[in-house]
Amino acid sequence: MKAIFEQGEFNAFSTVRLDEARSNIQEVYQFAQVKKTVFISHKHDELNDLKGVLGFLEQNYGVKVYIDSQDPSMPKVTSSETAMQIKNRIEKCNKFILLATNGAIDSKWCNWELGFGDAKKYRDHIALLPMKPAGTYDSSYKGNEYLSIYPYISYYNGTEKFSNGTPVQKGYYVLTQEKDGVYITLLEDWLKK
Repeated sequence: MKAIFEQGEFNAFSTVRLDEARSNIQEVYQFAQVKKTVFISHKHDELNDLKGVLGFLEQNYGVKVYIDSQDPSMPKVTSSETAMQIKNRIEKCNKFILLATNGAIDSKWCNWELGFGDAKKYRDHIALLPMKPAGTYDSSYKGNEYLSIYPYISYYNGTEKFSNGTPVQKGYYVLTQEKDGVYITLLEDWLKK
């Protein structure tokens, strides 16, 4: 199981353009179904990883992603109006994902967004996507304590087994640690809830 991804790992999906993700949140239909919306909290100078994750989610799961850093309706200078607009966007989106890089873990804005997302989306609609610097050990990841608090996206390679002995299907999951055990939900199913 992979719990912490490397920065750059999703770059193959970064062919998407950011203009769609920076537009206001509204119902978008695909095949007569309303697309689920995802607010991605991120460190604003980590756009390469953001583009990869955005492409990965949109191409594989058909969701509409929103990112505030490219939204032209946001105030040019960070202010209380910025915070109010971000709160509004988080509330409107179905899901909240923190692109949890070391930079995002250190960012006061990302932590503030995570706190607000926690209050509005906690437990079933919030997840982290942990990312460490490329070529480093998991121990160099700054957000390990977050992984025991919040659900997070992980990858199972198909060799793992459930406690009853049945194999875990290869793929991406949202892993949640509870007092009575660890629970996994296919990322696709989590995004549909």
